[in-house]
Amino acid sequence: MYAIIETGGKQYRASVGDKFRVEKLYGETSTEIIFDKVLAIGGEGTEAKFGTPYITGARVTAEIVKQARADKVLVFKYKSKKNIRKMKGHRQYYTEVVIKEIEA
Repeated sequence: MYAIIETGGKQYRASVGDKFRVEKLYGETSTEIIFDKVLAIGGEGTEAKFGTPYITGARVTAEIVKQARADKVLVFKYKSKKNIRKMKGHRQYYTEVVIKEIEA
């Protein structure tokens, strides 16, 4: 069984046991969080169910594994023949979660 959830302005396909990174969520490590914005639920042997836009009563329970920052992304702006150079770095915060349960 899988569910398509929405968090942080992005959509993720989640199955029980999946581990993935989402935009930063507030909470301590090893606490449970609930995603209630479920867009679709499906799986083998069952008929897929789609929400308009969300499925009422459906929720996905996950556990926070890690709060961290991603690798640095360098932004380099350059204009030729003008001696203009600008360099910036950015590290995005993220939360790593593992899916525990999907309730339809």
